[in-house]
Amino acid sequence: MTDFAPDYPNAVVHPSPNHGERRDGRAPDSILLHYTGMPTGEGALARLCDPAAEVSSHYLVFEDGRVLQLVPEARRAWHAGASRWKDDTDLNSCSIGIEIVNPGHDGALPPYPQAQIEAVAALCADIAARHTIVPERILAHSDIAPGRKRDPGEHFPWATLHQHGVGHWVPPAPIAGGRFLSPGELGRPVEALQTMLALYGYPCPQSGLYDRETEAVVAAFQRRFRPALVDGVADASTITTLRNLIAALPAIQQG
Repeated sequence: MTDFAPDYPNAVVHPSPNHGERRDGRAPDSILLHYTGMPTGEGALARLCDPAAEVSSHYLVFEDGRVLQLVPEARRAWHAGASRWKDDTDLNSCSIGIEIVNPGHDGALPPYPQAQIEAVAALCADIAARHTIVPERILAHSDIAPGRKRDPGEHFPWATLHQHGVGHWVPPAPIAGGRFLSPGELGRPVEALQTMLALYGYPCPQSGLYDRETEAVVAAFQRRFRPALVDGVADASTITTLRNLIAALPAIQQG
């Protein structure tokens, strides 16, 4: 496929050869947000269009708000990798991937410019409306691959997207003292924490042991919903924020 009409009217088409058929007849029900993690947007674009790299996304958003569409939304782009959210293990087949130009943690995770965030919000809102994607299915790469991925990172302004009607979010509970759960602990409170994380969608074990996998999931949750302190320790602020998020889900999702 060398050219196609853009699905999003504000996008400029720049075709990537890296895509395939969505499996099992899946239609997009999720949006995944990534940072490019490379020094320049031009370098990221070259990699996303390089057949040897075997990676791609549907969209690429530059710092100035320019939006390129690399892969038609009907096609399966290669951006999620090994991942899971709820019962889905092939996120590529049920998602639309958006790469946001930012050098990431290895580049000191600079702030996302306002023009870029406004462009991402508008793009997400358009995609969600066309595919009837619910707010809680607009996800970070780190949500679906905790411990392996950190993007789009703790500086990404999810609250601003929510103000634009994009994504599921509640104000994080204040960081204070009190009881906390930390790596190495074992027991029913840990199992209850793991159950809540899994109920929301995170790929979390439910063993009652606060192991490294659980620590990585807690850190991913903090990076997304309580970014002021990302340490993998489930303090009162983390647990309260998680409870408030679950309470804010539609009743059908909680059941």
